[in-house]
Amino acid sequence: MTPRTSSETSTRDRAAPLSAGFPAVRVLEARLLAARRTLRSAVTSALLNPLLYLLAMGLGIGAVADPSAAADLPGGSYLAFLAPGLLVASAMQLAASESLWPLMVGLEWNRTYHAVVATPLRPVDLVLGNLAFVLVRAALAGMLIALVIVVLGAAPIGGALAAVGVAVLVAGAFAAPIAAFTAKVRSHPAMTALMRFGIVPLFLFSGTFFPIENLPAPLQAVAPVSPLWHGAELARLAALGAPTAWHPGAHTGILVGLLVGGAVLAERPIRAVLCR
Repeated sequence: MTPRTSSETSTRDRAAPLSAGFPAVRVLEARLLAARRTLRSAVTSALLNPLLYLLAMGLGIGAVADPSAAADLPGGSYLAFLAPGLLVASAMQLAASESLWPLMVGLEWNRTYHAVVATPLRPVDLVLGNLAFVLVRAALAGMLIALVIVVLGAAPIGGALAAVGVAVLVAGAFAAPIAAFTAKVRSHPAMTALMRFGIVPLFLFSGTFFPIENLPAPLQAVAPVSPLWHGAELARLAALGAPTAWHPGAHTGILVGLLVGGAVLAERPIRAVLCR
């Protein structure tokens, strides 16, 4: 056997996979490889859904809206107002779907994650790897939506790309707590109820389609509880330079807190399921 030279050894060390130091990358790699099978449908959905919403709501309803009222909205038109909110709302829906059923499959239905933790990977690596996958998917989907927004003239390209960063943060703020919920309940009816009575109302009443000032006073007071509202405020700031109801740091802090806190909360029930 020919001995390795020092240059070969150093080259091999430099080429060592990132997962050697960050085991969660293994989980991310596995999710990305699995996602290749549905890449075409994912891209189609990421492009068509926001396009249809923006055409029907932004241009369709926007065309019959009171011009003077629309001019007072951030961006000066209903289309411009809607686009950043729809971007972050799409990130919320993606994060919810990826943190419910795929996690349930691994924990309960196919129990593939039980095999994963039989390797050197730990439950915390599963949590971080799955969260990283959601963030990557949100970034890629967000860039496709940003392309639609720019083509329709709803925001400049720089603002649209800045709003993608907000959408990624929103995805994390939802993905981590929902992963904790899934690991705790492990119930299909509970997950369906969360989508129906949690995600859908947030999508409709968190400032995505209209300012929360149009809601009744009691609901206006509740709206700041929604992470999506904080994301919509930040996205309009990033895309349009619109002023935010709260300080941008407060909006950002809440979303970051949900991401970090949710990841911490998710690790314990997942470890309890996989290591019992």
